[in-house]
Amino acid sequence: MRAPRRVVIVGASLAGLHAARTLRGEGFDGELTLVGEEPHPPYDRPPLSKQVLLGGGEAPDTTLPFTDIPDVVHRFGAPAVRLDPVARTVTLADGGELPWDGLVIATGARARPFPAPRTSPRPVATLRGRDDARALGAALLPGRHVLVIGAGFLGGEIAAAARARDCRVTLVEAAEQPLVRAVGAVAGAFVAGLHREAGVDLRTGTTVTDLRAGPGAGEGFRVTLSDGTTSVADTVVAALGAVPATEWLTDSGLDVTGPGGGVRCDPFLRALRPDGTVVPGVTAAGDVARAPHPLADGAPVLIGHWSNAVEQAAVAVHTLLHPGEPRPYDAVPSFWADLYGVRLRSVGLPARADEVRVVENDPVARRLEVTHHRAGRPVGALTAGRAARLAAHRRELEERRGAPVPAVTGGG
Repeated sequence: MRAPRRVVIVGASLAGLHAARTLRGEGFDGELTLVGEEPHPPYDRPPLSKQVLLGGGEAPDTTLPFTDIPDVVHRFGAPAVRLDPVARTVTLADGGELPWDGLVIATGARARPFPAPRTSPRPVATLRGRDDARALGAALLPGRHVLVIGAGFLGGEIAAAARARDCRVTLVEAAEQPLVRAVGAVAGAFVAGLHREAGVDLRTGTTVTDLRAGPGAGEGFRVTLSDGTTSVADTVVAALGAVPATEWLTDSGLDVTGPGGGVRCDPFLRALRPDGTVVPGVTAAGDVARAPHPLADGAPVLIGHWSNAVEQAAVAVHTLLHPGEPRPYDAVPSFWADLYGVRLRSVGLPARADEVRVVENDPVARRLEVTHHRAGRPVGALTAGRAARLAAHRRELEERRGAPVPAVTGGG
């Protein structure tokens, strides 16, 4: 197994950019190409649902530094359309073909679209990229009615930004509480209280049954809900989660068909075939990587958080540069969200829990601390207004990462 001399990174995302910086930082002096689907240089995504929406689509530039990485060929606005792991080439939409002997797949994820009926000639908005954020931010005008489908973390932040812009907001959630699948019913009820206190019309246990839009941009959407009510919204936003961007890998021989999608990887972030063997020279990182994690008892999981993209990129690069001595990805994931002046912070994999324990729940003081457990063992924790307490939970989860890691097998 030899270290590569030509590395292609597909995805000019946070993970892709960090992979490029790590390669040069670890002394890789070979050919390095960074491929990006969007014409924009790499940018940070968390501010899109915060500063950009609050700024009406105009906010401080979210571009990430990238010109400091030496000798990188940038192919922005040239999405990859095909991977041939045998010939070791990546084909781009413009017809270009990039040879490689080391590949990092960091294509991230796309917003899950709302299945708009034929009666709606205009698409429902989503928020994933910079252009989405600017368009949505410009639509959040005072007095306008914004209907958000999905009360997860992203949907919640969109609703909060719209309320801060003096919009009327209806937030529709199919589950009985926001975020119940992600962090449990107690945290969900706490978040529901924040929404309602801010004046959001939160409809839980409710779905959109019909949606119609006039042909003109100013005619709004007529939305019918499963509770039998109908309203007219100026803007409808679907915040229904994300889908890993793997369509360009359909004929590649990589395993991209598992639960939730994504590129299935081994603990060292090497891409796998459906039979579980390693695809030589190919790693994945970020939202697109479905990899085993000790907090999931070694089950492959998708982790769509900022910190995960950075940490996985470093592991993927180490695996490429040191194929004989890779290290597993076992960092404790973390994420945050801002709702109405309250910062929610979480560590671990709370969605894996079968039990939630309440340490503190004070909606009046806007404070919450819950821990998540599976088979009696900690797998996550969440706080609101108690950020200082999260460090102890992180340490406990780091001690929990003692699951054995399989030996290195297959090609490098």
